[in-house]
Amino acid sequence: MSLFALLAALALAYYRPLPRADWLRRIFAPYAGWLERNFNDGQAQHGVIAGLLGVLVPALLIAAAYVALLEFNPLLGLLFGVGVLYITLRFGRFGSPAEAIATSLREKNLEGARAELATWQAFETGSYSENEVARVGIEATLRHAHHDLFAPLLWFLLLGPAGALLYRLSYLLKNAWSGQNEDFRHFAQRLFDWLNWLPARFTASSFAVVGDFEDAVYCWRTQAASWPDEAIGIILASGAGALGVRLGEPLSTYGALEYRPDLGLGDEADGDYLSSAVGLVWRVLVLMAGLLLLLTFAHWLGN
Repeated sequence: MSLFALLAALALAYYRPLPRADWLRRIFAPYAGWLERNFNDGQAQHGVIAGLLGVLVPALLIAAAYVALLEFNPLLGLLFGVGVLYITLRFGRFGSPAEAIATSLREKNLEGARAELATWQAFETGSYSENEVARVGIEATLRHAHHDLFAPLLWFLLLGPAGALLYRLSYLLKNAWSGQNEDFRHFAQRLFDWLNWLPARFTASSFAVVGDFEDAVYCWRTQAASWPDEAIGIILASGAGALGVRLGEPLSTYGALEYRPDLGLGDEADGDYLSSAVGLVWRVLVLMAGLLLLLTFAHWLGN
């Protein structure tokens, strides 16, 4: 049943994306704000309570509804799971924007590529060179593929619809409280780190399997720890090695040079490598579907 739910949700998210970007975030943001206003007195224990109310309680409610529907009618349970996964996934966050930037770069339209990247990532890109636009585009593609696709899908396979929602809400809550008192937001950050530990390594391993395995593993082992966020470092290092491209490196921002560790091996990033990053993500999706198909057949044969 997980296979059918996954394929149906992916098809819906790709062919019928939600009319408004990040619909779940728009619904969740007022609730996260209400929790912060009513629980944030600067104490860590109140951050724990607010975090549990913000993430675990909705996930438990979804889990209870899913189990009840499965008991009542398996088809209703399947449709409910598809619906939860559909609003959780964000298919449009990695493919179309990246391809639009890659097309502009191949057409030597640097201004157009900068504008596409600025719209996609919501930051200033006016001083970026062609290589920097491609590099940042590849990094964004790999990050969004992880946060918006692979991690929710993995938790869906492990815990059902509640797992996908649990991960997504923890990500949204961490971001919503990023500017709050350190003690209050500590639990939300730690909860996300715990939920992201396994998916980050799954994503990095998948990049290695469908790309250049040896370089991906080498970059993961030798370069990932230098990135400020360990999980993102693992994903970007493995993805860069799998693609055979150099990522990271200093970046010119607002006329100043921002230091970033070197990631990957091989050539400078360009529009073709950005398209290859999108292809890498698609190959991982095919790999996941294929593995789930094999597990489903094995389960049927075992019965």
